Amino acid sequence: MTKIKLCGLSRPCDIETANELKPEYIGFVFAQKSKRHLTSEKAEELKKMLAPGIQAAGVFVDEKPQTVARLLNGNIIDIAQLHGNEDEVYIKHLRRLTHKPIIQAFRIGNASDVINAERSIADHILLDSGAGTGTAFDWNLIQSIKRPYFLAGGLEPCNVEKAVRILKPFAVDVSSGIETNGRKDKTKMAAFVAAARKGR
Repeated sequence: MTKIKLCGLSRPCDIETANELKPEYIGFVFAQKSKRHLTSEKAEELKKMLAPGIQAAGVFVDEKPQTVARLLNGNIIDIAQLHGNEDEVYIKHLRRLTHKPIIQAFRIGNASDVINAERSIADHILLDSGAGTGTAFDWNLIQSIKRPYFLAGGLEPCNVEKAVRILKPFAVDVSSGIETNGRKDKTKMAAFVAAARKGR
């Protein structure tokens, strides 16, 4: 059954909505250049509001492994989501610092990108069109993928049901598709979760 991740939450009202909707995952963005960037202090405050049973992923871009591990081991986040140029050496280093799960993101543009994603040593892989572009990649490229994956990139309430029904990903991950004017929109969040569940 496809799980749901609502990413880029940054306000108490976002957490309250997530608690009502009960997705399996939410995401905090620690990438400095992102408009959704959170400090560790703010993330800790929001994590304390999060209902039990919802896991918090931390999104990082080429962050120091020690920083990522500190947030994981401090239970500010439950999972690390790597969106930069992190390689096997980086992941092995991070694993020496923490036992928490790791998601490695891959930009999918051609068949070789899919092969690289399948070879990842991370606990989970995330397939995306780019770094927060809000557009979908060609789903035909992943029709034959064998490994479970998080599907991201261009997902919205209007297309997520189809994505879940056709691709049956491990999880669907959305951020800009549930926003209005750069802020999370409660109505869109509810519509996305309902549509994703309908496609299961």
